[in-house]
Amino acid sequence: MGEDNQTFVAEFIFLGLSQDLRTQILLFILFLIIYLLTVLGNLLIIILIHMDSQLHTPMYFFLSNLSFADLCFSTSIVPQMLIHLLVKKKMISFFRCMTQIIVFLLVGCTECALLAVMSYDRYVAVCKPLHYSTIMTQQVRLQLAIGSWASGALVSVVDTTFTFHLPYRGQKIINHYFCEPPALLKLASVDTYGTEMAIFAMGVVILLAPVSLILISYWNIISTVLQMQSGEGRLKAFSTCGSHLIVVILFYGSGIFTYMRPNSKTTKERDKMVSVFYTVVTPMLNPIIYSLRNKDIKKALRKLAGRKSFSQRR
Repeated sequence: MGEDNQTFVAEFIFLGLSQDLRTQILLFILFLIIYLLTVLGNLLIIILIHMDSQLHTPMYFFLSNLSFADLCFSTSIVPQMLIHLLVKKKMISFFRCMTQIIVFLLVGCTECALLAVMSYDRYVAVCKPLHYSTIMTQQVRLQLAIGSWASGALVSVVDTTFTFHLPYRGQKIINHYFCEPPALLKLASVDTYGTEMAIFAMGVVILLAPVSLILISYWNIISTVLQMQSGEGRLKAFSTCGSHLIVVILFYGSGIFTYMRPNSKTTKERDKMVSVFYTVVTPMLNPIIYSLRNKDIKKALRKLAGRKSFSQRR
């Protein structure tokens, strides 16, 4: 028994995205730019929504939650990845690996739920405009936000418990750039079927259920929009729906590809590239697609810029 304990893994080593030094430097520059844009974009949205009273509506309340989730999601993975692109040995302790998975799953799964909640909010706004204020009350929007974070916490606890309940002995090289359950399960010393089924079940709850709700919501929105008399109104609604669906396809598509298929014993380069979409690219795109091209946000930004220039002149 003492011999078994000695062989338990205390740390893991990542192979990363590339072994080529020049590629690693290029990736470092690219991901650093993306991370800075992610942080600045999401922070700007949170500040604008907090400061401008005209943005204190259910839609922007959910948007500020999404921006906060994006900030945490990206920060739980990208800074470590940037450091590892500059060092030869890419190590992480067992405890830090567990912490990364808990945080990554918590905010990532919360984002899945929030995107579904936001699609429901848009459905009510477009399809039931006269009842919007009575349906999306302050209490309802708070319950929906708390429910999103609670569902993220539930999936995180279940997936992390099942993943780290397995013994990890001897093998400690992860062919990935961060700690993610499907990549980690490949190193387990026992059969992982039970854990894979638990992760699959959680995937149904947090990936397939929200994406189904989103598709139903947007189907109803598009049907309502087609009946509109105003061409301008139709164009605006289609523009909003189209941009939102781009995020849905990128985020849920890559998430479903990773978590809703049988776990093979090897990690392919394609799997790592797919993970880059939802861990690095989507958190940067969300503020652009959902907010920075939005008239209300642009107006709030001009107002904030005007306030700053006025105070400087004084």
